[in-house]
Amino acid sequence: AGSGAGVDMRTEISTAAAFVTRLLRAAGGVGEEQLRCFRECLQEAMSEHYKHHWFPLVPSKGSGYRCIRINHKMDPLIGKAAGMIGLSHERLFQLLPSELTLWVDPFEVSYRIGEDGSICVLYESPQPGGKAAKQLESRTSCKEEWRIGRSSPSKSYNIMTVSS
Repeated sequence: AGSGAGVDMRTEISTAAAFVTRLLRAAGGVGEEQLRCFRECLQEAMSEHYKHHWFPLVPSKGSGYRCIRINHKMDPLIGKAAGMIGLSHERLFQLLPSELTLWVDPFEVSYRIGEDGSICVLYESPQPGGKAAKQLESRTSCKEEWRIGRSSPSKSYNIMTVSS
């Protein structure tokens, strides 16, 4: 199971897919076999979609492209996976939060439910080379733009302060 050019995003993708699958399971009415298939289809769709947009050396690069979003319209990757198990977009809107943002970046997967919700980290792994401090200064990723408008700094700021 090689992932071209030594780009490994399996952990991040499986974390994100498992999260969306858990949301569906919690809503009820979708069988375990369907959920398993949904999760596999979503992982497959994400791997394909992110293949040339995964930059472990510059994790925020391409963040907007990898951002999974439900906001009055269904994210195409979730929609595609749901279609494989016969779930319509209408049904998905009933089962999933109407406002969901999921950021799948190298070394970090986080999400926010609702436009003003807190950003919660699902998966975080230390970045090789300790570039954390530099990453916070460049507010270019999809996630950072959302954080600018918030009054309280998120928890990950505390963890990620690196003194040189």
